[in-house]
Amino acid sequence: MKSRQNSRTFTIIFLGMLSAFGPFVMDMYLPTLPAMTGYFNTSSSMVQLGLTASMIGLAAGQLVFGPVSDKFGRRSSLLAAMILFLLSTAGCILSETILQFVALRLVQGIAGAGGVVISRSIAANKYAGHELAAMLAIIGAINGIATVAAPIAGGTLSEIGGWHGIFCFLLFLGVILLAGSFHFNESLSSEQRASMRWSNVFRRFRTVTHNRQYLCYILQYGLTMGVLFANIASAPFIMQQHYGLSPMEFSLCFGANAIAMVISSTVAVRFRNMKDALGFGSSAMLLLSTVLFVALYLGCNFWIYETLAFCLLAMVGMTFTASSALAMDCERTNAGIASALLGAIGFAFGGIVSPLAGLGNILHTAGLLFLAGSLLSHLCANYALARHNSTRRITDEIFYMLRRASASTRILRK
Repeated sequence: MKSRQNSRTFTIIFLGMLSAFGPFVMDMYLPTLPAMTGYFNTSSSMVQLGLTASMIGLAAGQLVFGPVSDKFGRRSSLLAAMILFLLSTAGCILSETILQFVALRLVQGIAGAGGVVISRSIAANKYAGHELAAMLAIIGAINGIATVAAPIAGGTLSEIGGWHGIFCFLLFLGVILLAGSFHFNESLSSEQRASMRWSNVFRRFRTVTHNRQYLCYILQYGLTMGVLFANIASAPFIMQQHYGLSPMEFSLCFGANAIAMVISSTVAVRFRNMKDALGFGSSAMLLLSTVLFVALYLGCNFWIYETLAFCLLAMVGMTFTASSALAMDCERTNAGIASALLGAIGFAFGGIVSPLAGLGNILHTAGLLFLAGSLLSHLCANYALARHNSTRRITDEIFYMLRRASASTRILRK
């Protein structure tokens, strides 16, 4: 008997909440960092180490939970991740020393990564082609809203209950997602799961990394993530120190730019196919980053900078949807591993680019990072699309030759 399927509404809300784990785990407690320094009687660098630990956990955890979910199924892996998240979050609340807190933040990041990576894997199991792109666009939009909402919600909660209140909210969020995980019906049948031997899991990693088209898509995604993190790392200093915006004005501009990503990620599905969206988005991103690089080098006024940054981030959102959908679609049989590598490479490029943004003149450095990331991203997209087009031409030629041979055979028979 065929198992009952979850409704589309439940799937969208559930996967969207899982994908929002990243922003909430990383960004929500940022407003309370100074207060935590006093609570633990330690330095600000030690408190910031908790943020670093969570980012490492979010990157490494995807490489763990991706293959595990291919091996044991999405539902059981998700339940394990949610239980681990609840335990680590409760541990953060009860931490007595900063070292305990940092260690538990690492575990919390690993557990949160389970929700992020499995949400993409579930989407790849349940949908394909344009429908998969539409689902990933919706998930990306929810994720973009969470990126804007997390620090704001954290600031509000910190006024009520301090940093403990923020982690109590995360605990409550984990309980809701655990309940959702129990309600979720397995999307990966037992016949589709990886062999129980770990050697086969590692062999699947090798298979995925030998797919050149998939590698080009995830490299394009990672390099585009580098462009995004270059903006995140440089925007506070450029807007507030160089252009003299107040923190509130900066927040409004930063939020507007994030909304541009949300809107464009949904516009991407309006293209005829995701390859067209990727080609347009990567080309426009390169053009805009070139103009922005020149504008920043010449010391443009604020509105020129903000307009170009707004448009650039809109193209970032478009290519995120296209490259992630194309990457997951061409490795559907290894969706967990494909999703893990996609997420890990995004955090890796973000971690590399963020400290570089502060070197030298931040206007020149940010402009150069925008340009370099967009150029390399464009090259990866072009290579992947060229491989697809050449493969399609070869396939069409083969079918043409077969049709000619069939026609010749019919003539000879007559």
